[in-house]
Amino acid sequence: MKKILVLAIATLAGLAAYAQDDAQKAAADAAAAIAEAPQEEAAAPKPVYWTRSLMTNLNFAQTLLRDWAAGGSNNYTMTGYVDANANYAKDKMIWNNRLQVDYGFLYSADKPILQKVKDRIYFESKWGYETPIRHLSYSAGFDFKTQIDNNYTYGTPTGADPTVADWKAARTLKSGLFSPAYASLGIGLLWTPKPWFSLNVAPLTGGFVIVDNPELRKAYGMELEDDGVNYKGSRFELGAQVKADANFTINDNLKYTTQLVLFSNYLKNPQNIRVNWDNKVFWKMAKFFTMTFSTNLIYDDTVWITNDEHPGGFRTWQLKEFFEIGFSYTISSKK
Repeated sequence: MKKILVLAIATLAGLAAYAQDDAQKAAADAAAAIAEAPQEEAAAPKPVYWTRSLMTNLNFAQTLLRDWAAGGSNNYTMTGYVDANANYAKDKMIWNNRLQVDYGFLYSADKPILQKVKDRIYFESKWGYETPIRHLSYSAGFDFKTQIDNNYTYGTPTGADPTVADWKAARTLKSGLFSPAYASLGIGLLWTPKPWFSLNVAPLTGGFVIVDNPELRKAYGMELEDDGVNYKGSRFELGAQVKADANFTINDNLKYTTQLVLFSNYLKNPQNIRVNWDNKVFWKMAKFFTMTFSTNLIYDDTVWITNDEHPGGFRTWQLKEFFEIGFSYTISSKK
């Protein structure tokens, strides 16, 4: 009996050892097959050539006076700003596009009409291709600038109790949509020595000054028609343009941008340089609340400024300044 039991145990042990060897061999064969199989390469990330951003800003101010001995009028001011960017970069080529839209109005109890305080549409498109010289690119740039609505100088109507119609009749039209509008295309060189600074020199820049409203053409230096009475609605200019842009990021919450544009018209008085200088300080006080300080400085010898002291018009510097606190929201794409 003992011999039979020993024989059975030995037989079972042999079978178990054989099964274990067979399993190990199968596992080894499977591992070898997996190792020899072709490895699937990870898909390369799709290149991103476009970056986009959209910043919106809305500001509101109110002044309320009640039994205020020093005088004054209740008023409300609302202004808005949109800054949209779409930029393309691939290999040695860039193509940057920017659209800025400003609009704002004021309502004061002493003038029962809306008074516009800011209005601008400004579109820029800039193309560049690197040259063999470091930081230097061939460039072509297109600019377009106008406004959305009519702008007036507001006078005071006569009479004891003027109506809304009287107030509107007392104002003087100063500008409007496509009155004026500036469009230009320039070819030259773009120098970008730093990421925050660029200088574009376009010695060949052609463009048009458009004044659609016949009432405003004389004030914006349009030439007379052949009849000697009416003024032309557009003027062609050919000259040189220099544009300098700087964008300083002081920290995550404080930024300063500036742009200086100089233009000389070869066809008429090239010594008289047209100047446009824009500045903007942007401070993010909280997640969605910002403070903005901006200035726009213009000198254009073709534009005549009229007022009570100079009814015939005169040439001078034009300055517009804004200090605003309001709501801001930004959407941007990531590379």
